[in-house]
Amino acid sequence: MKLTLSLLVFVLISTVNSAKILGVFPVPGRSHYILASSLMRALAEKGHDVTVISCFGEKIPPKNGTYRDIVATGVFDEMQKEMNSKNMSMFEIGGASPLLNAFFMAVLLPEMTEKALKHENVQKFINSDEKFDVVIVEQFANDAQKALSTHFGAPLITFSTLGANYWVNPLVGNPSPPSYIPDLMSDYSVPMTFVERLENSLVYVMNELLYNFYIFPKQNELMKKYIPRAPAHINDVLYNSSIILMNAHPSINQPVPYVPNMVDIGGFHVKPPKKLPQDLQEFLDGAKDGVIYFSMGSNLKSADLPNDKRDAILKTFAKLKQKILWKWEDENLPGKPPNVKTAKWLPQQDILAHPNVKLFITHGGLLSTTETIYHGVPILAVPIFGDQKLNARSAVKGGYGVHLPYEELNEETLTNSINEVLSNKKYKENVQKRSKLFHDRLVSPIDTLTYWVEYVVRHRGAPHLRVAALDLPWYKYLLLDVIAVIALVLLTLLLIFCYVVKLVCKKLCSKKSKKTKKE
Repeated sequence: MKLTLSLLVFVLISTVNSAKILGVFPVPGRSHYILASSLMRALAEKGHDVTVISCFGEKIPPKNGTYRDIVATGVFDEMQKEMNSKNMSMFEIGGASPLLNAFFMAVLLPEMTEKALKHENVQKFINSDEKFDVVIVEQFANDAQKALSTHFGAPLITFSTLGANYWVNPLVGNPSPPSYIPDLMSDYSVPMTFVERLENSLVYVMNELLYNFYIFPKQNELMKKYIPRAPAHINDVLYNSSIILMNAHPSINQPVPYVPNMVDIGGFHVKPPKKLPQDLQEFLDGAKDGVIYFSMGSNLKSADLPNDKRDAILKTFAKLKQKILWKWEDENLPGKPPNVKTAKWLPQQDILAHPNVKLFITHGGLLSTTETIYHGVPILAVPIFGDQKLNARSAVKGGYGVHLPYEELNEETLTNSINEVLSNKKYKENVQKRSKLFHDRLVSPIDTLTYWVEYVVRHRGAPHLRVAALDLPWYKYLLLDVIAVIALVLLTLLLIFCYVVKLVCKKLCSKKSKKTKKE
C-alpha cells in the first residue's frame, strides 16, 4: 500500500516541469537554516531551479537541479555582536515571562527583517527583472518579506518552523483558543490550570495588540521601503498564503485544529544515519554501560553556561558509569572527567541513531525533539528559551522524558533526573512508541512537501483552500453582531414581560383597592 501511494505521488509530482522557486529564510539562526536548507535542497534534488535568500548559504550545493544562494553576509555576526554588546545571554533571557518575551520578540524581529531586506546582495536581487513560479517565505514575524511574492509575480507559500502558533493561525483563519492551546513561549501544562488559562489569555490578547498595532504596521513600512512592486498594503499579502507548510506532526506536537491549507511535514529534515567519524564510532562502540549525549543545540552554546551550572554538570557526570559525549564549543573544558568526550560540533542525527546512546540531555528545541523521537532516544530536557519549555512539557506528558527547569539545575537535581530516566524503563518504551507513530505515514514528509509545493505551482495558487473566516471582520467572526441581536431580542422580551407583569399587578391592585372601598 505504501509503495503504491509513493509511486502515485512520484507520478503526480513528476508531471511538473522544472519550476523557478524562491525561498526566503532570513532568520540569523543555525537551527532555522537547517530546516531552510533541507527544504530547498529537497526541491532542487527534484530538478527545480531554486534560489535561496538567507544569512548563511550552502558550502556544497545539491548535484541535481539548479541551486543559487543570495546571502545576506554579516547579518548573523552583526546580530551576535549586538547581543554581546548588550550583555544579552540567552541563558538569562530564558527566565523571562511570556509577556516580556512577547515584547522582546516584537522589538527584535522587525529589526532582523530590515537587516535582511536592506542588505546590498538582497537589494540587488530584488531589483532584478526575474520571475518565479512560487515564493516560499519562513514565518517568523517577517511579514514584509511576503511581498516578494507580489514583487516577483508568484503565489505565496508560508513555512512555519514551529508548527501552529499565533504567528500563523490568524493569517489563515485557523482557530487557536487560549483555553487549551498554550502560548508558544510558555511553560504551561496541558490541560492548563485556571491560573495558566488566565495568564495564557492575557498573553493571547497582548500578542493580538502587539501584532495589529505595532508589528504589522512596522512590517508595512518595511515592505514599502524595500520592495518596489509591493502591494498597496501588507494586508493584501498577509492573508494570501496558498498553503502553510508546518514543521509539525501529531507524534511530536499537541493535536490542534487545522484549516485545509495547513500541511504537516514535520521530520522532513531528518536523514538516514551516515557512518560516524572513526573516533566517535570507537567511543560509542566501546561504551559497555551506554552513552549520554549532551547538546544545547546550534544557537545556544554550552561554553556560555555560568560557572556554577557548568561545575554542577561536571560533578554529576564524574559520578556516572556511562560515557558522556558533550557538544562543547571551546578548546578546553576545565575539570573535564575522564568519561567525558567533547567536540565543538557533533553529527547529532548519526549519534542518536547509535544503539548505545541511552539518554539525550537537550535544551528541548523542536529539531532535537524531532530527531530524538525519530531515533527512539529518551530525553532530559533543560529548556532555556522560545518553544523549548513547551516541548519539554510535551515530553513529560508523552512519558518519554524528564523536564528539569534551568533555574533548578544543580548537582542533586541533575543526578536525580538522569537516574530517573536511565533506571525507569517507561521512558525508553514510550519514546519507542512515539517513534513508531512518527514513522507510520502514508507518504514521507519529503514527498509531502514536494507534492504540495508543486501543487501550488500547477494551479498557480490554491484559493479554493482559503477559509471564509479571513474575509470576516473580527466582530462577525466572534458572532458579536449575532450575540448583540439575540441579547437585544431577549432584553426586549424581558422588558415586555416586565411591562405586562406590571400592568397585571397594577390591574389586580386596582381591583383589590376598589373591593376594599366597597366593603
